[in-house]
Amino acid sequence: MHLVVFNDKKIRRVLRNDEWWFSVADVCGALTGSTDAGAYWRKLKQRLKAEGSEAVTNCHGLKLVAPDGKKRTTDCANTEGIFRIIQSIPSPKAEPFKRWLAKVGYERVQEIENPELGTARTRELYRAKGYSDEWIEKRMRGIAIRAELTDEWKNREVGGSLEYAILTAEISRATFGLTPSEYKELKQLDRENLRDHMTDLELIFSMLGEAATTEITRTQDAQGFDENRTAAGKGGRIAGEAREKLELESGRRVVSKDNYLGVPEKQQRLERKRKGGNPP
Repeated sequence: MHLVVFNDKKIRRVLRNDEWWFSVADVCGALTGSTDAGAYWRKLKQRLKAEGSEAVTNCHGLKLVAPDGKKRTTDCANTEGIFRIIQSIPSPKAEPFKRWLAKVGYERVQEIENPELGTARTRELYRAKGYSDEWIEKRMRGIAIRAELTDEWKNREVGGSLEYAILTAEISRATFGLTPSEYKELKQLDRENLRDHMTDLELIFSMLGEAATTEITRTQDAQGFDENRTAAGKGGRIAGEAREKLELESGRRVVSKDNYLGVPEKQQRLERKRKGGNPP
């Protein structure tokens, strides 16, 4: 799930069949300022149904993260569907919202046609969040390595997000001695992306574990969940042994409880340089 912002109002969206689908309730809230956007949408939905509007029939219930952190089925519509719905909402924000919606919807079309645009936007997003170019280069490389690994799993009869999570935990445990959930607890993270709070070395060893797993998966032609779990353990152990050797020689632990929740990564990096230290 991804968040976008219109006039300081957060709107949830999710990719479905290579196009963005937006939370209809969030859109209603952004246009009307209603304190109960869900109730507003339910009433509007009843009226549109009574009128026989296709705007309602073209909505789909998709899983989005609710304010309480749990995933709940939420009425969503694609760009065309949202255009139809906002025609029924009296709001002076309707026209600027249409222009905004056309822009964020078209961005995905551009990214499908030219994947480099998506990469460029991701880099800019990280810069805006206060990450250094040095860190961003490692993070982007890690994203590419991760995608290569999940593509292998997809082609080798690994069954979806749950099994992906188990295999990822296997690599992480062998690499760092911690599963991702344990790692997030160490770094005092909640719903944040763990890798967005890793140091340079943590990112590097994450990449090594996943790249090694990809190589082993291919050379041993691992098929199905069990064989890929074995490959994940082997790949993670290669990274784990390298990490332990570095820790022995340097006298410093790679696994860190540091995060970038309060102070941006770039600022922390500059502070370390000022004090004469090297980025971990």
